[in-house]
Amino acid sequence: MTHLGVITLLPEMFDALHYGIVGRAIKSSLVNLSLWNPRDWTTGVHHQVDDKPYGGGPGMVMMYQPLADTISHARESMPADCRTIFLSPQGRRINQMDLNKIVDEQSSLLFLTGRYEGIDERLIEAHIDEEWSLGDFVLSGGEFAAMAFIDAIVRLVPGALGDVNSATQDSFMNGLLDFPHYTRPEKIEDKSVPSVLLSGNHQAIERWRRKQSLGRTWLKRPDLLNQLELNELDKQLLNEFKNEKE
Repeated sequence: MTHLGVITLLPEMFDALHYGIVGRAIKSSLVNLSLWNPRDWTTGVHHQVDDKPYGGGPGMVMMYQPLADTISHARESMPADCRTIFLSPQGRRINQMDLNKIVDEQSSLLFLTGRYEGIDERLIEAHIDEEWSLGDFVLSGGEFAAMAFIDAIVRLVPGALGDVNSATQDSFMNGLLDFPHYTRPEKIEDKSVPSVLLSGNHQAIERWRRKQSLGRTWLKRPDLLNQLELNELDKQLLNEFKNEKE
């Protein structure tokens, strides 16, 4: 079983994860999802979790002690190999290859979601194993980032998808963008499904899909191609795509 935990001031936001693929994985006991609210580890009447920053400036900073106590309690409830992840725009930007490796090597992750201006730096130094980021932009809090990472991770858990091959064909799984997909009807207005997909020739279909995947990556994310070593067939297919575009 994959164990995923989240420390959040807004646990009700994670109700959304009880639907779709993640919800089915939780219901099937493939994934265990636990939530902890730092307000439950405060002692004041108002359950305060934030305070003014030293040195002045706008906003508030999440306090050390409520978060530290919550992390300690959460980790006691999770497997011993659990890693604590702080979701932050300063974290390492995770990609699909990273997630593949994480799912293979790690079955227990605890996500800490920040709010306000951030969290006390001493907490990061003492209790955080890694900082992760969705990308070079800022959200109001880490909840959406946590949900995005959880969804991406659960897709890779064996048994979570109806077809075991679904995840392997997703964009980025082989370093490329996905090929285009079509379904009924065969013709919509003046646009038809590519004839190769109707041919029944599986070898030709696989060749076409590989060419489209290479071509789409060249058109939309050429930076990804720069990270790959293409074999001779891939180079030929990419050249064919470029010639067809011209």
